[in-house]
Amino acid sequence: MLLIYLVLFAHFGSFRDPLVVLLGSVPLALTAALLFTFFGATTMNIYSQIGLITLVGLIAKNGILIVSFANAMQREGLAKVDAVREAAKTRLRPILMTTLATVFGHMPLVFITGAGAEARNSIGIMLVSGMAIGTVFTQVFLPAVYMLFAADHRGETAVAPAGSASLRAAPAE
Repeated sequence: MLLIYLVLFAHFGSFRDPLVVLLGSVPLALTAALLFTFFGATTMNIYSQIGLITLVGLIAKNGILIVSFANAMQREGLAKVDAVREAAKTRLRPILMTTLATVFGHMPLVFITGAGAEARNSIGIMLVSGMAIGTVFTQVFLPAVYMLFAADHRGETAVAPAGSASLRAAPAE
């Protein structure tokens, strides 16, 4: 988690925004995935641990989409609440596409039988349950965490990486 925090710190250039991503989505997704271990659907083994690490990356990506877009919207002059509302609404489609691709792509691993099925079931259950439930929590809980912990970015100027396009097209002259 510390390594992920440091990478997110380098991405955002802020101490608060990585906390918003990590606290707003990751713990709830991990809890959702681990509930299935608690109820006996799978065991905690190396495959389920790999699934949890993959889940952290995918759920953090969803949080990064919302937080980055909300920060950019604030820099364009929107208030924090309006920016996070617009970010959650605008980034919903890419988040759902990632979630559905992950869930449906790993669904066969949940139902597979035969030799070595326990290993495949473990990684499938972790990813399918964590992504499905974690995405709902991300869309609901992350904006609340953003409102509590994120800094106000209005008035800041964005430093865009070389070769990247702006969020909105420049007005024609």
